[in-house]
Amino acid sequence: MQLRFSPLTLELRHAFTLAASSRTTTPAMLVELEHDGLTGYGEAAMPPYLGDTQSTATAFFGCLNASRWTDPFRTEEILAEIDALVPGNTAAKAALDIALHDWIGKKLGLPLHKLWGLDAARAPVTSFTIGIATPEIVRQKTREAEPYHMLKVKLGRDTDQQLIETIREITDKPLLVDANQGWTDREDALRMSEWLAARGVVLIEQPFAKTALDDTAWLRERSPLPLIADESAQRLTDVARLRGVFDGINIKLMKCTGLREAHRMITAARALEMKVMLGCMTETSCAISAAAQLAPLADWADLDGALLITNDPFDGATFDNGRILPSARPGIGVRRRVTS
Repeated sequence: MQLRFSPLTLELRHAFTLAASSRTTTPAMLVELEHDGLTGYGEAAMPPYLGDTQSTATAFFGCLNASRWTDPFRTEEILAEIDALVPGNTAAKAALDIALHDWIGKKLGLPLHKLWGLDAARAPVTSFTIGIATPEIVRQKTREAEPYHMLKVKLGRDTDQQLIETIREITDKPLLVDANQGWTDREDALRMSEWLAARGVVLIEQPFAKTALDDTAWLRERSPLPLIADESAQRLTDVARLRGVFDGINIKLMKCTGLREAHRMITAARALEMKVMLGCMTETSCAISAAAQLAPLADWADLDGALLITNDPFDGATFDNGRILPSARPGIGVRRRVTS
């Protein structure tokens, strides 16, 4: 196979503010794997908290000798080799995983969800993210999200209740909330979860620091809302230890190294009777469309990353009445947009 890669800076429509950070761009790397006249597309999206950069991704790709991969169908061997090359670099590894799966789907002439035996119609609605902002901006973002039937709200500061109340001025849609590890006190968290439950919130994502599993387990026993792990659930090896601590896991391709491991994490979570959310970073339609191929297996989808940027070079997964639909085109189902 022949590997090509190039940097891309994703431009956000609004400043994206979390409990501990804010940004207006996200660095990314686009990847192409070419073999036998076909090209598979992949993407590494790297928000600062992930720990990867365009420089680290470039160095990682430079360590690879893709010409050694003469049979792209040997995915187990190829992806195990990629993962073992160096620690970390999960987004760069995900880009290669996505591109390889895209190539395989194109070679077979089928979208990945059909190769996995999935019904695209079973994909859930996707939430639309409302970041931490001033009340005026929150109202604007909420109105912009009118086509979507569920909102995801970033919390973790002392303005959490004000943020929810501002959204409730505009809409009564179900809400998912993500504290992004921003809560620190058990009792305060329990009171907050009870307050949120009374205001149409469906779940709470990552209330405490990723290592604060005792606090999380304590809250789970008492909270009226299910708790979903994000930062605590990075890879497959994390899933089993989170049973009884969280009710479910949020799987993101950029943190788990791609579709191969994401599929395995879903299988493990189901075996442990845990719920599954498919999430994302701010990403192009390349990575979003890849995750959408797995969406029929999820309880919740938070795959709005491409909707949050202004310079998406791909089209792929579509949205129908708030539901994310995996593309019916082969592979992950994306194609390059024509630029003037």
